Amino acid sequence: MAVRSIRFFGDPVLKSRAARIDTIDDGVRSLVRDLLDTVELPGRAGVAAPQIGVSLRAFSYNVDGAIGYILNPELVEASGEPSLVGEGCLSVPNLWHDTLRHPYARAVGIDLDGNDVVLEGEGLMAQALQHECDHLDGTLYLDRLSPAERRIAMREVRESDWF
Repeated sequence: MAVRSIRFFGDPVLKSRAARIDTIDDGVRSLVRDLLDTVELPGRAGVAAPQIGVSLRAFSYNVDGAIGYILNPELVEASGEPSLVGEGCLSVPNLWHDTLRHPYARAVGIDLDGNDVVLEGEGLMAQALQHECDHLDGTLYLDRLSPAERRIAMREVRESDWF
């Protein structure tokens, strides 16, 4: 178990579609432990496997005191009138931009025992489900910004000390 380093914008793993997990083995169990350890740090609502350099479909979440994970998640519903909500990302540190998100989301997947998992919610949970599933498809929240907002964000990235 370990808190893993977060990969930053520009790392190719963040722009690639993550592979499905076909076999739950010791490597996947270790990945889940690392995702849970990594998401437990303050200020973290979610960590997707690609953010720690592993191109597999898994993420952990830490929303309103609930900490957990899901394997092979699929976003099966994102509903309600989308609105702009402030959003950031560990892979694009110190940036915060309004992103269009649905107020409700539901994802389905499995746990380490192969049991079905359903995660759903409104507010921060809905936002986290959409954000983390995007990561697994190689999409960063920057990709969802309006063109004008994206130009501002990209300028901020270029001027950042981590880029």
